[in-house]
Amino acid sequence: MTDASPGHDGPHASYAAAGVDVEAGERAVDRLKPLAKSTSRPEVLGGIGGFAGLFALRTGKYREPVLAASTDGVGTKLAVAQAADRHDTVGRDLVAMVVDDLVVCGAEPLFLQDYLAIGKLVPEKVEKIVSGVAEGCRLAGCALLGGETAEHPGVMEPHHYDISATGVGVVEADAMLGPDRVRPGDTVVAMASSGLHSNGYSLARQVLLEIGRMSLDGHVEEFGRTLGDELLEPTRIYARDCLAVAAETDVRTFAHVTGGGLCANLARVVPAGLTAELDRTTWTPAPVFKLIAARGRVTREEMERTFNMGVGMVVVLPPEDVDRAMAVLTAKHVPSWVLGEVRATTDADEAPADGGHAILRGDHPRF
Repeated sequence: MTDASPGHDGPHASYAAAGVDVEAGERAVDRLKPLAKSTSRPEVLGGIGGFAGLFALRTGKYREPVLAASTDGVGTKLAVAQAADRHDTVGRDLVAMVVDDLVVCGAEPLFLQDYLAIGKLVPEKVEKIVSGVAEGCRLAGCALLGGETAEHPGVMEPHHYDISATGVGVVEADAMLGPDRVRPGDTVVAMASSGLHSNGYSLARQVLLEIGRMSLDGHVEEFGRTLGDELLEPTRIYARDCLAVAAETDVRTFAHVTGGGLCANLARVVPAGLTAELDRTTWTPAPVFKLIAARGRVTREEMERTFNMGVGMVVVLPPEDVDRAMAVLTAKHVPSWVLGEVRATTDADEAPADGGHAILRGDHPRF
């Protein structure tokens, strides 16, 4: 019988010919297993390679546990990493974006699962990316429970990739933090950022690389290092620091300062009828913020709704607990300062009727 199927005499199609290297994927998994193992917690069951990651939530440890979940990515900071061909730091950014959202409600991060989509799977490159994720998990105290690496030929350029992750944490029901705990007279304490963190990079890249025509390899006197080093500085991971403060003080809530800036994110945890009034004179933003503002002639309003301006996390707590909280943060090597206070909203505040409000007053010194 003759096989009359189309293309019988031509080359055989295959997954590899279509651009997917299954063997490279298997080699990458082998490289990732010890990275995941380095983040393990006692509750982790099994290891990398199964269809699902398993984590035993030991019910005897909790009275009324509530699970918290968060999903995030790194955004266009990845374009800087890809342009600089440096891939070992963005994983820490990814972990920070996820676990520092979890801790806002008081949840301890338990585990994280990552997703990496890449144009061409090179095991050594994947290992560098995931090594940053593992380092971030160790800093946060959570397990890297598993994930997925997907090769996308024809959809992504060979050297391009994107990463995201979902994290899960746990908090006792009666210990959950949030707007309902915030009271007039509470103090707002700032925790310093390590730089731009992982927000506003579309604007930063446009101003510094396109308008300013600066080189990632060029030394910048204001930074004391190259522009690439500054832009790839990993996001500070606050999770353990926040949990330590919550264990020692009567924390009302935290606010993770990401996209939207300080006021927009703090307003999310301030109840209706109250305003957090913050004082710009209490800190000077890092030089990278000044450089972006100057080179791009970016207005203060635009800067403050795009970047964290030097404040990566805030904690709201009673004034009598401020000294203790700052002592804990000092011991953790996290720069902190009193940023402002919570008060009743007035007609002059132009606050929304159905939510909380945060405003900035004054001017930054030397900015």
